Amino acid sequence: MTDRKAQLAENLARVEERIVSACSAAGREREEVTLIVVTKTYPASDVRILHELGVRHVAENRDQDAAPKAAECADLSLTWHFVGQLQTNKVRSVASYADVVQSVDRARLVTALSAAAGREGRELGCLIQVALDAESGERGDRGGVAPDGIEELAAAVESAPGLRLGGLMTVAPLAGPYAGRQRAAFDRLMEFSSRLRGNHPAANMVSAGMSADLEDAVAAGATHVRVGTAVLGVRPGLG
Repeated sequence: MTDRKAQLAENLARVEERIVSACSAAGREREEVTLIVVTKTYPASDVRILHELGVRHVAENRDQDAAPKAAECADLSLTWHFVGQLQTNKVRSVASYADVVQSVDRARLVTALSAAAGREGRELGCLIQVALDAESGERGDRGGVAPDGIEELAAAVESAPGLRLGGLMTVAPLAGPYAGRQRAAFDRLMEFSSRLRGNHPAANMVSAGMSADLEDAVAAGATHVRVGTAVLGVRPGLG
């Protein structure tokens, strides 16, 4: 086993222990929570090692990093999640490799994703990104639609050809009433998820929690956690 593989295996085992403990504390089955490893700034070689170690869901937040990495790993059975703020000029590229876009936060993006999915002949899973720090009609500082815009956007996704409404995603806000209150933020997201499922029963995915707060997300009921640093290590500096 290479040094890097041993390191990643050890880190994955630690994260797995945390998820198992969090599920046990919350009275949940381990199978209810899917680990997504966020591989931004790390090379395709790490993705290959992660696949060898059993990881099947990986995420990226920048198309310029994701597109070549996904191409290099096209032979692997992986589900690729795009989790970053997405500009419409990157949609066509993202639609060529992403299986799930977790950062849908405006109608214009829905239209662009639908058109791109049609060109690629693919179906894209879509999560509505909810900004818990946004006022009505605004977007959050880290992307996302204000809570009162969820249903309108969900309806647009559900009616768009080539798109499948999967559920909701959030990033714990750095400002506003939920800043520093991750558990409260994730509990609020679950309330929105419950409401969404009333009109869209299949939209049962809830993506929340990262390396520092995955336990809070699992306790609240998240179905997917997005973990980068705790698996891959502190990210190398850019530039």
